[in-house]
Amino acid sequence: MPFDVNSLEAHWMPFSANRAFKKEPRLVVKSEGMYCWDYKGGQVIDGSSSLFTTPCGHGRTEIADAVHQQMTTNDYIPHFSLGHPGSFELAEMVARILPDPLNHVFFTNSGSESVDTAMKIVLAYHRAKGEAHRNRMVSRERAYHGVNMGGISLSGMVKNRETFGLTLPNISLIRHTWTEEQRFSKGQPKTGAEMAEDIERIAMSYGGSTIAAVFIEPVAGSTGTLVPPEGYLKRVREICDKHGMLLVFDEVITGFGRMGTGFASERFGVTPDIITMAKALTNGAIPMGAVAVRDEIYDTITNASPDDAIEFFHGYTYSAHPAACAAGIATQKIYQDEGLFERAAAMEDYFLEGVWSLKDHPLVYDLRGIGMMATVEVHPGAAPGARGGALQKDMFWNGLHVKWTGDNAILAPAFIAERHHIDEIIEKFRKTLDQHL
Repeated sequence: MPFDVNSLEAHWMPFSANRAFKKEPRLVVKSEGMYCWDYKGGQVIDGSSSLFTTPCGHGRTEIADAVHQQMTTNDYIPHFSLGHPGSFELAEMVARILPDPLNHVFFTNSGSESVDTAMKIVLAYHRAKGEAHRNRMVSRERAYHGVNMGGISLSGMVKNRETFGLTLPNISLIRHTWTEEQRFSKGQPKTGAEMAEDIERIAMSYGGSTIAAVFIEPVAGSTGTLVPPEGYLKRVREICDKHGMLLVFDEVITGFGRMGTGFASERFGVTPDIITMAKALTNGAIPMGAVAVRDEIYDTITNASPDDAIEFFHGYTYSAHPAACAAGIATQKIYQDEGLFERAAAMEDYFLEGVWSLKDHPLVYDLRGIGMMATVEVHPGAAPGARGGALQKDMFWNGLHVKWTGDNAILAPAFIAERHHIDEIIEKFRKTLDQHL
């Protein structure tokens, strides 16, 4: 098909400047390993694992073969009082890398659905305990928790919610953790742990007994890699325990090795009550998400209903789809067989050193990073986000894909990356910055 404005017009693209894109489309027609190829034949190194989804690299035949076999054996079965073996196998595999006692997994189709599902689980749990008055939730400024109505109600990124005035009530936002004095902190900042006390302030304002849960990205991702200060997450855990609030970690980005560990909760030594996940669960090959909960949460909700009755009135037509489960199982095997979490941990220092080599560039305002995830924030141009948008386009044509949010470039290479891949990413990043001086 021809790639012009008219041929592209039927598709209303998500999170895109549709009119501008269709005038100069950046279309990918092939992907393999660390690289993609555009429709003009150019090779593009993937500096962000697509959308943090593909840490095993592109074109994994193991996943494709598993999905093909599943689709020709049992293409679909609903999980409403029915089932197929794959969902139970995948849940067991995921539970093995989760922190104890998060041993129960509810499957969804995306990170957004995972967050909304977690919100429902929180409310169902407190109701089952006879505490239905706990209906207030706490999130943070600059937070991203998906784009369903629950997620944007928790969202602290204003552009994701300002158009949609109808959001859920009883949501309180606390401060994010970034401060000016933290600029160019590599790893966890030394200052800022006291911002966790904002949760105490909310508890004092509304009563701790009314708060159901606190939702936190261990590392705030889509807003630009805001790394938690030392001691911050541990203090959040202490405050939640004090007031009987559940702690929910949104690990849609940080889960499955991005921090060099199975989940960020392990990296930071803080165990939440609920973890949401998606993206790298299937290496991005098939849409899938999940919510993991503590044993006590699962037991409380299920035991509150009569025998043979549905305990949790929630689910999606495609929850635990057989093809998605097959992709997830194959992905988990790759992580294990190739030691990819360990490879990510081993590459962290070299990756971050490469990113920090950009510190001297006059367009760079800040650098933040931990694990295999970092942000280069540039000085704004004529308007906030204008320079970032232009850099994203030019980087692609210079052979580099990077996820940008406004003026924040989020680097998150696949775990199969070797040192020469990191060098290539940084070289092409600097080259494009130089073109904008």
